[in-house]
Amino acid sequence: MSNLSKQDEHAPYSGSQRQSRASITILGVPVHNLTYDDALARIRAMIKTKDPHQIVTVNPEFLVIARHNAAFRNVLLNADLALADGVGLQLAALLQGRRFVSRVPGSELVYRLAPIAAAEGWRLFFLGARPGIATRAAAQLQARLPDLQIEVNSADPTPEGTAAALAHVRAARPDILLVAYGAPTQDLWIARHGMTLGVPVMIGVGGTLDFVAGVIPRPPKVWHTLGLEWLYRLWQEPWRWRRQLRLPLFVLLVIFERLRALVRN
Repeated sequence: MSNLSKQDEHAPYSGSQRQSRASITILGVPVHNLTYDDALARIRAMIKTKDPHQIVTVNPEFLVIARHNAAFRNVLLNADLALADGVGLQLAALLQGRRFVSRVPGSELVYRLAPIAAAEGWRLFFLGARPGIATRAAAQLQARLPDLQIEVNSADPTPEGTAAALAHVRAARPDILLVAYGAPTQDLWIARHGMTLGVPVMIGVGGTLDFVAGVIPRPPKVWHTLGLEWLYRLWQEPWRWRRQLRLPLFVLLVIFERLRALVRN
């Protein structure tokens, strides 16, 4: 949406710039190769500019959806920051002889951002999620971080809900907007309304607020270390099994793409 000067080493950059910066392209989508500290530094720079920026947390499911959803693919390609979320991206990079320096899971990003926001005086806004979840998530964080400022709105992405949400966000003037509508709805929503909202940092966070609210137990550290948060979530919510069918498809697509590249070379 908005880019900083290339002279700023912590400046965010959009999809059009990604090819010439540190990134790894998976299934045609360049993903930034950053540590958590790098990502947080870029978020800090985005907030400083006060211009609107969109961040996407790219996982295998995103990339499979983007194969047949042109609008979503365009969002991924043009986001100001595309973070590597999911062990599948690490494996895909290894097939290219490359590696991501770190995974930056979206499920952890809220926990990393909250204490910094409290210290810096950044205002957060939680939009969406199931009824009551965003409010509970905000209460959990504020219990630990009393100085943290959070506004909440559980409006859905219908035209009526969107109108109410837009009015509330504009009035609150947050520094960071976290949208929990699930992908690709949340990311398309941000791309459609982000410029008019003018929020410096906007991120689709999927079901992350369920973890923050304590509705779904947070994965034990060993699951996180192994990159198996998705499996832990499936264990907690077996009804999600249909969504996980995209994972073997992702593997097949990545292998096919690699074989095609080897043949061309």
